[in-house]
Amino acid sequence: MVVMAQNRLPMWPRPWALVVALLVLLACGQPVWAFQLPPLPYAADALEPAIDARTMTIHHDRHHAGYVKALNAAVAADPALAELSLEQLLARGARLPEVVRNNAGGHWNHSQFWTAMAPPGQGGEPSEALTGAIEASFGSLAGLREQFSAAAASRFGSGWAWLILKPNGELAITSSANQDNPLMGLRGSGRGTPLLGLDVWEHAYYLNYQNRRPDYIEAWWSLLNWDELNHRYAAARAPS
Repeated sequence: MVVMAQNRLPMWPRPWALVVALLVLLACGQPVWAFQLPPLPYAADALEPAIDARTMTIHHDRHHAGYVKALNAAVAADPALAELSLEQLLARGARLPEVVRNNAGGHWNHSQFWTAMAPPGQGGEPSEALTGAIEASFGSLAGLREQFSAAAASRFGSGWAWLILKPNGELAITSSANQDNPLMGLRGSGRGTPLLGLDVWEHAYYLNYQNRRPDYIEAWWSLLNWDELNHRYAAARAPS
């Protein structure tokens, strides 16, 4: 499984700093275990022209922040879920209350989405290992792009397209509705470790592209952060 940051409290280098942080959280009425909204790893306008600054700001500061806030509220209301990590929540899939599943998925999906992108020209290249896996499963990088774009464009309504590493070690492309993802093991969403997810909810592209989802998908390829994908693939292949 690709291990992503849990977005909980960071480890502070000095004990007094930890005490201060805890006091601040308590004063704000926020549980110390609360999930946190990760900052964007680049400026809001860094992905232009493919994704404009206004869309990025609204998407991150309102939509993703909304999932985090709702997730914390839902988990706080259920003591059985309060100490579970984000990945532990997702692994429960269909057994989760709908409000927890939707918002846990929204938080995880968006967290991986921001880091899967980089400013144009700064995303590096696929590693030799990842290139070999892509060629074995899709024939070529062009084949991956064609099949992934088709899955993203054909996902009915809101959802995500995914490149996953299946339990048998092969790569595959799938898609999921709403904020579901392949970590949940739900029927129709595939089962595996997500390496790359593309948000095809309208809020991800509508300001610039309106209903032209294929245009958004085509532009998005210029933002792919291969360095991050190489890391995810290596981590997913590493012995557990």
